[in-house]
Amino acid sequence: MDCRDALADVLDMLRVRGAVTAQVRAHAPWGMSLHREPGATFHAVTAGACWIRVPGLPPRELHAGDVVLLPTGAAHVVASAPTGPWRPWDQVTQALAPGADGEFVLDGPGSSTRLICAAYHYDREVAHPLVSLLPPLLLVAGQDLADGSAVPTTLRLLRQELTARSAGWGTIVNRLIDVLFVQVIRAWLDGRGEQEHSWLRALRDPIIAQTLTRMHADPAAPWTIALLAREANLSRATLTRRFSALVGEPPLAYLTRWRMELAARNLRETDEPVGAIARRVGYESEFAFSRAFSRLRGGPPGRYRAAARERREGRAAAASS
Repeated sequence: MDCRDALADVLDMLRVRGAVTAQVRAHAPWGMSLHREPGATFHAVTAGACWIRVPGLPPRELHAGDVVLLPTGAAHVVASAPTGPWRPWDQVTQALAPGADGEFVLDGPGSSTRLICAAYHYDREVAHPLVSLLPPLLLVAGQDLADGSAVPTTLRLLRQELTARSAGWGTIVNRLIDVLFVQVIRAWLDGRGEQEHSWLRALRDPIIAQTLTRMHADPAAPWTIALLAREANLSRATLTRRFSALVGEPPLAYLTRWRMELAARNLRETDEPVGAIARRVGYESEFAFSRAFSRLRGGPPGRYRAAARERREGRAAAASS
C-alpha cells in the first residue's frame, strides 16, 4: 500500500507554494489592511499580541505562538486593537525600508508585536472541495499545542533562518513556509473533533480515510464497491452509507471526480495523448473517459486542454509586457 494519504495528494494537486512577504515589528497604535488575494495568506505572531479583523467575523486576539491562515485570501486587517484606523499594507511597506535583518519597523509609543507574514499561491484550476470547505480564517493557538509539536517547531526553525540568513536561507525559508501550510491545516483539523463536515471530517475516520488513501494511491485500479468494502472489512451498504455521510458522495462518484482532477492536470501540463491520459486514470475507452470528463468539467478533454493552453499563454504574455 502506498503510504501517501489523501490530504497530501490533494495538497500536491493544488501545487501550494508559499513565500515570506514580510517580517514586521510594530509598536502600538498601528493597523494594516490587506486586500483579498487570489491564494492564501498566513500570519504568525512571534512576540507580543495583536488583533485580526475579517469582515463578517468577530475580531480575534492573537498572542505569541499563534498562527492564522486565511485559505481563500480573504481581505482583513491586522492591528494593535480590535477597532480603530488602519492603512493599506502597500502604503505601509512602500513608506518604509526594511532593516538589515529584513524587518519592517512601525514606530509608535506603545507595546511591540512581531509578525511573520506570508502568501501562498495554488492551482485554481483544481476543483477539489478542500479549499472551499475551509473557513475564511483558521486559527491555531500556540497555547493549545503541546511542547515539541510540529507548528511551533517549524516556526522556531523559520525564525532562525530569517535571523541568521546563512547560505541558502531563502530556499529553506520558502520550504518551511510550504510545510507550515500543511501543518496548520492538520493542527486545525485535529482540534475540530466532530464539528467539521464532509471531506475534511472523513479524514478523521480511520476506515474512510484508508478507503480514500487506497483510491488515491491507485486511482486507475478497477475499484468496485465490493472490492473497497472487502478492503475496509465492511459490508457494501455500510461502506457506502458511511462514506457518503462523511464525504458527501458515494465512493465511486468520488473516485470519478478524483480521476478527472488527475486527468485535468495532465491535460494542462503535458502533451500526452488523450487516450494515454484516459488509461492512466483507469479508462480503457477514450470515449467513456471523454464522456465522464465532459460531464464533470463542462466540455471534452481536447477543448479543456486548448482553453488551458490559451490561458497559460495569456498569463505569460501579460507577465512579459
